[in-house]
Amino acid sequence: MDRIQKLQEFLTASPNDNFLKHALALEYIKLNDDAKAKELFLDILSTSPDYIGSYYHLAKLLERNAETEAAVEWYEKGMAAAKEAKDQHAYNELQAAYEDLIY
Repeated sequence: MDRIQKLQEFLTASPNDNFLKHALALEYIKLNDDAKAKELFLDILSTSPDYIGSYYHLAKLLERNAETEAAVEWYEKGMAAAKEAKDQHAYNELQAAYEDLIY
């Protein structure tokens, strides 16, 4: 059984598990299915804005798809969330990606 099928099975049993959703989104990115990945990241962040790791991956996905304004917005939201969570490492990663994009 492939990873996507396995993750989907796990999600059926635990539909609100953000770790599983995030992992599934990353698998979709590997398959160049950015639409499905984006949908999952947006779902995670709409219900759990404190799930810091998804901000970076969503913004990078948007950046790859030339959705620059949206990418900037998600980097900014992610930096705010990381700051609130006192996650300096995530903040630094988001800030570096943000600065690479806007400068």
